[in-house]
Amino acid sequence: MNDGMPTTDSHVIKSIAELEALYGAPAGAAVAKEIDHLNGPYRKFVEMAPFVAIASAGSGGLDCTPRGDPVGSFIRVVDERTVLIPDRRGNNRIDTLRNIVEDPRIGLLFLIPGIGETLRINGRAHITTDPALCATFEMQRQVPRSIIVVKIEKVYFQCTKALVRSKLWDPASIQPRSALPSVGELVAATMQGADADEYNRMYPERIKQTIY
Repeated sequence: MNDGMPTTDSHVIKSIAELEALYGAPAGAAVAKEIDHLNGPYRKFVEMAPFVAIASAGSGGLDCTPRGDPVGSFIRVVDERTVLIPDRRGNNRIDTLRNIVEDPRIGLLFLIPGIGETLRINGRAHITTDPALCATFEMQRQVPRSIIVVKIEKVYFQCTKALVRSKLWDPASIQPRSALPSVGELVAATMQGADADEYNRMYPERIKQTIY
């Protein structure tokens, strides 16, 4: 009985040549819309995005981290090849920052609520603690400890297919929070001795106090 996993490796793609033979070559807009800088429309997309997923890699492995802020206080476009991302208060794992120090390659995926297209930036990053620059990203009297400086190498916008298929912005797709494990249950399942109910009770105030 097949449980959904392949029974042999006879169908595993093992080379770029096999992969390209299966899918064919990209053409038209799929090629032309990748450029090496932010043009006017791409810049507008970045500046209007309140959310970005940051992909990075280092000796500890791969990482993909969500980041978000209000529009106008988030991603700052310095010029057509440079963007700045404030590193807001987190859990001090600093997985993304560790990776950037070891390997500057970075990938960004921008999303805007209600918009089907997404925008990708690939490039190289470094971290700065310049006090004057960090101060310009102050939010609720809190200044970020560092800024991620991204030097753009490639920019590409993705069509709506993934978001249409997933119905991501469709109100009918919104799931009640009660349909999923609570934050306390998630913590208790991985942290010995954690009290799920107590964690849930404290969670809203913890978020409020540590948001910035």
